[in-house]
Amino acid sequence: MSKPAMVHVTYIETTPEKLWQALTDGAFTTLYWFGRRIESDWSVGSPVRFYDSADDSLTDSGEVLVYDEPKTLAYTFKNEYLDDRKDDEPSRVTFTIEPAGQGVVKLQVVHDEIEADQVEGWRNGWSPILANLKTFLETGRTLRIEF
Repeated sequence: MSKPAMVHVTYIETTPEKLWQALTDGAFTTLYWFGRRIESDWSVGSPVRFYDSADDSLTDSGEVLVYDEPKTLAYTFKNEYLDDRKDDEPSRVTFTIEPAGQGVVKLQVVHDEIEADQVEGWRNGWSPILANLKTFLETGRTLRIEF
């Protein structure tokens, strides 16, 4: 039996290239991912690392599965900072970017290979990140979300 997935679709007024940069450039991710910086050389099989800007600690890790610029990006995703999740198997995150009109792209994020009891938690985690991404790309500012 396959594991459940968290699926999020949004439409963003931007270009595929700018969205791709936002997903893969560590300096860019810190702007909308609440200070989290992504690092990778983006070759299939290479590591992906996420760092907290507050103390530069490793928060998540993974491995690049697909890198098809600027259409599809996929990597495994493993929590590295919550003690009760460190033994979990890695999940998978896939970003699919498609043109959706003049100056608009459709972004679909699928986070799968997760346990059923974690779907809502991932949905609650991805929603503010993706809302912040959309807002930043469209307005140049971020949301004032409090956790």
